[in-house]
Amino acid sequence: MRKDRQLIVLAHLSQLVTLVVGFGSLIVPLIIWATNKNRVQEMDQHGKNIINFQISLIIYFIICIPLILFLGLGLLGFLVLGIISVVFPIINAIKASHGETPKYPLSLNFIS
Repeated sequence: MRKDRQLIVLAHLSQLVTLVVGFGSLIVPLIIWATNKNRVQEMDQHGKNIINFQISLIIYFIICIPLILFLGLGLLGFLVLGIISVVFPIINAIKASHGETPKYPLSLNFIS
């Protein structure tokens, strides 16, 4: 196994591909993780954190859809989740570049 912090940072930042393309925040990190989890040290743990975070965000966004009917709570949820989905990949990419294994907020543990 080799140590490759740049690839780990790229995996965290690849979640932001949605800002450019409109989709792919789960697909791109999943591909990076699946192809490199056995070749790069610490990639497995970082990839699991990223995938769990992205699946959690998808679930939270789906929950916000019916909440739009209740006094606009869904809109507030969309705003908060949108900010979280942009800010935390950047923060965690910086942490990963310093050798830390970051955790994502509101992340449910689907893949352990």
